[in-house]
Amino acid sequence: MFRRYLRAMLVGPEAVQLRRFFLVGLLAAGFQTGLLGALVEWGNIQYLLAAICSIEVTILLQYGVNNRWTFSAARHQGWREYGRGLLRTNLVRGSAIPIQLGILFGLVSLATVPYLVANGVGIVVSGVYRYVLESRWTWKD
Repeated sequence: MFRRYLRAMLVGPEAVQLRRFFLVGLLAAGFQTGLLGALVEWGNIQYLLAAICSIEVTILLQYGVNNRWTFSAARHQGWREYGRGLLRTNLVRGSAIPIQLGILFGLVSLATVPYLVANGVGIVVSGVYRYVLESRWTWKD
């Protein structure tokens, strides 16, 4: 399955869209990780609670960029359509939060991996899941 997505990034009907989704996700992962670190280190917020906050802020940011650029052909316009898409992306990405938090908690608690590294692993693992649902449901043509 992973090989199929890697190949799809290079060739195929969804190649440009998948590359854009990956790039937006990469930038958002950096933003989310920075926000997580700031909330934990400077805000003295427990890392799992800080992760939830940083994930939600990133969800809003990514939706705007993906709507405008990644899925521009199926872009949501108007308040009602934009709001419905934002609700859908929150449902999709919200359903990925337990995956990401489970990986984060497991790696930090069981393997003593630093929380920022563990967060990155959680982002990568849940990324494929999110792309499939986003492209098939949130921005369906």
